Amino acid sequence: MDVLNKVPVREQEPAVRAANFEEVCLGYNEEEAVAEASRCINCKNAQCVKGCPVAIDIPGFIAQVKEGKFEEAYQTISASSALPAVCGRVCPQETQCEGKCIRGIKGDPVSIGKLERFTADWAREHGIRPNAPETKNGHKAAVIGSGPAGLTCAGDLAKMGYDVTIFEALHEPGGVLVYGIPEFRLPKQAVVAAEVENVKALGVKIETNVVIGKSVTIDELMEKEGFEAVFIGSGAGLPKFMGIPGEQAMGVFSANEYLTRNNLMKAFLEGYDTPIKTGSKVIVVGGGNVAMDAARTAKRLGAEVHIVYRRSEEELPARVEEVHHAKEEGIIFDLLQNPKELLVDENGCVRGARVIKMELGEPDESGRRRPVEVPGSEYEIEADTVIMSLGTSPNPLISSTTKGLETNRWKCIVADEDNGATSKEGVYAGGDAVTGAATVILAMGAGKAAAKGIDEYLRAK
Repeated sequence: MDVLNKVPVREQEPAVRAANFEEVCLGYNEEEAVAEASRCINCKNAQCVKGCPVAIDIPGFIAQVKEGKFEEAYQTISASSALPAVCGRVCPQETQCEGKCIRGIKGDPVSIGKLERFTADWAREHGIRPNAPETKNGHKAAVIGSGPAGLTCAGDLAKMGYDVTIFEALHEPGGVLVYGIPEFRLPKQAVVAAEVENVKALGVKIETNVVIGKSVTIDELMEKEGFEAVFIGSGAGLPKFMGIPGEQAMGVFSANEYLTRNNLMKAFLEGYDTPIKTGSKVIVVGGGNVAMDAARTAKRLGAEVHIVYRRSEEELPARVEEVHHAKEEGIIFDLLQNPKELLVDENGCVRGARVIKMELGEPDESGRRRPVEVPGSEYEIEADTVIMSLGTSPNPLISSTTKGLETNRWKCIVADEDNGATSKEGVYAGGDAVTGAATVILAMGAGKAAAKGIDEYLRAK
């Protein structure tokens, strides 16, 4: 057995997958999973757990996979994580658990994410659910948002015996898992819907089409509907733009709108009355995971796609795996370049961008070298669709309709890092609503911390 190298993971061929929305990575089978688990050296002081925001017993579940005890491995993971099939697919393991794996000092780290995915998929295929609480404690808690933070907080509170209701603004639960991440990275019915059902199996109720701040306020939930604590996990869905000329033209989208219409509203499928214009040549501005998702979606809809990013490849914030997959699929990277203006035709439609070349100067406050314009280097790129993927901020609706809820200058809710407590008694918050756009697993970690904080608060009362 080769202990230095990971067991390879099967994937669709790039030329095939670039024309469909089926999942790229095919995952491990039982034999491959056992072989990969056997590479773990079962450290006494496991660093991988320290790299996991939800503190999964990683050596424990991997040892169970190694022995073929897949159901036990699933229950071990589920004790800490409400969304293992999701995390196994979209977590940046390379900078978290796998980044701290001792095996990785000599050779490849253990494929912790792929083993987590295998375990969760095996459990789903065999009808295994997480262990539900035996009794309820008679106390009510509300969770706003059914994304990763909300589902995690709700699941943990339910395991503690609380009567939990999630309020979701959209018509389908899942938050960013259903509207933001494409089908080819995270299947909606096979994975996301199944994970949501597992949370519901713990006793969590989900009410969709409820816009907190319009349908009902947080104050009303607490004063009139008997909820003793509220967790805000509403995410960050308000897109940012550059503020350059031409951004109001037809054919210019935020990545949020583009992905939501394709993922949640099935714009990529014939027969759905939710079309979205994707021309023959698309520019995606930005270099994060969302930019990769938008670019790879546009590619699957038949376009030639350019990613325009103002820094070099070393500074790309997207996961290495996502950049690698995008390149394999034929996405063109125009790095060290930045749009100055979007060009608009006589009909008000975008026809391209005026771009200037950049070079890297001194590091900025983020530690990355600051991009500086190169004088006289402007040129034009043709495009009939431009997608802006520049990050998002929280919608201020909830904070503006809740008495005594403090926010910062970016409209993010101010909350304690350790337990999610806000300035309003009994109200907790976490995930992108607090930090701005971040990762699924960090949102889950915040939801987990808030559940513990809510439990301590209500016990103290």
